[in-house]
Amino acid sequence: MSGTFRHTPVLLMETVSLLAPERGGTFVDGTLGGGGHAEAVLRRLPEDGRLIGIDRDWEAVHAAEGRLSEYGGRFYALHGNFFQMRALLGSVGVTAANGILLDLGVSSHQLDAPERGFSYRTDAPLDMRMDTGERLTAYDVVNGYDAEALMRILWEYGEERFGRRIAERIVRARSEKPIETTLELAGIVREAIPAKFRSEPQHPARRTFQAIRIEVNGELAGLDRAVEDACDLLQKGGRLCIITFHSLEDRIVKQAFRRFENPCTCPPSAPVCVCGKRPKAKILTKKPLTCSEEEAARNPRSTSAKLRCVERI
Repeated sequence: MSGTFRHTPVLLMETVSLLAPERGGTFVDGTLGGGGHAEAVLRRLPEDGRLIGIDRDWEAVHAAEGRLSEYGGRFYALHGNFFQMRALLGSVGVTAANGILLDLGVSSHQLDAPERGFSYRTDAPLDMRMDTGERLTAYDVVNGYDAEALMRILWEYGEERFGRRIAERIVRARSEKPIETTLELAGIVREAIPAKFRSEPQHPARRTFQAIRIEVNGELAGLDRAVEDACDLLQKGGRLCIITFHSLEDRIVKQAFRRFENPCTCPPSAPVCVCGKRPKAKILTKKPLTCSEEEAARNPRSTSAKLRCVERI
């Protein structure tokens, strides 16, 4: 473990304002991280309110338990993936919530802990697992997937326009010896990208590392279902806030929220609705909230964050 688990909560005040924990009840932080959002919610919860935190990273769970120990039985942490939120909450007798938060993506601690293998800036074994108990690692993807599979995830999960060149260069390099570390992979990606594109503001390996991380952790497969389940867990008037960090996950969330508000599948020309589907939530953020200039200067990782919220009806 690399030091204390820490994570700078993004869009903190905006998120807590939308969740409105002062209403009381049961709240869920499905991506607990370092407990920053959870702590802010607990501060505003009435004495009879409670918050259940979920995280797939044991380090996050243990760190949050320590950080939030002063709240006693009002806070409970669970180890697991929010994709299984219904079952996880059911295991502690929770069947409905008044507010749910999902802060998607990788945490600052995971990025900054070299041994976790998420960063293309420090050398470490290729890992990238959010839950270190899982079997699939970045090493397995980089050294085991064929060129076509690599190209597919680079395009689908990283929107990497040079995906074919990168995939072919990876396959060529590993034919000589396995690719074992993050800096090895970053160097291979850099060499695969045409020279005139290597000086762009973003690191040339950023999209590749994002794509491999998403594949390793299954971050998008099933996200739509997980968002649907989270909405279904809300009591009437309950709110679901989701923070995204790249266009792929934001698109899934945006489309799900639109479906909650307008589920009708009747043809636009139909004079009346006959499909029988009724709205189950209303969108509170017609446009996603983004960070202020002040927050962006304080925490550069917040610049790509988008916050969306719906309220169960």
